[in-house]
Amino acid sequence: MSRTRLLVVSVVLTACLAPSLGVPRSASAAPARPASAAAPAAALWVLPLAGDLLVTRPFDPPPGPYGAGHRGADLAGSVGQPVLAASAGVVAFAGQVAGRPVVSVEHADGLRTTYEPVQPIVAAGQVVARGSPLGVLLAGHPGCPAQACLHWGLRRAGTYLDPLSLLRPPRVRLLPWGDVG
Repeated sequence: MSRTRLLVVSVVLTACLAPSLGVPRSASAAPARPASAAAPAAALWVLPLAGDLLVTRPFDPPPGPYGAGHRGADLAGSVGQPVLAASAGVVAFAGQVAGRPVVSVEHADGLRTTYEPVQPIVAAGQVVARGSPLGVLLAGHPGCPAQACLHWGLRRAGTYLDPLSLLRPPRVRLLPWGDVG
């Protein structure tokens, strides 16, 4: 492989992998991400419930900001099970929303995760580490086929994203290399 090709491949791989490896980019260089874009690398995120992942209802984004859809993923759990922070951040909210107990965590990368129904043991403004307890899972999530279900949500600004994307490694695609003359 020529030096030029090697340099181009290195630059492309660095540009593709840097965000998923936690390498910061300047704000002016960061491209806009589409709503379907995967979130940061899995190594930075953990499942909010210990044990095996059992999704009872997957993310189903609404067609518009006020449309019907499922703005998160429902995970099967058990009443009283600890709910864990999926990544480090600051508790943005811990309290009632429409009669349901909710905890929201703001992360340094502009993402916000939400957890519901959770009896919080944290308070707004509290710093939490990845995997630290936020509260305990309660029963009563509508449509839950298990003893209890955690509704786990993810947003960037006003855009809802699939929270399960936090657990998947980024997809790297190699394109065919034509003759570069």
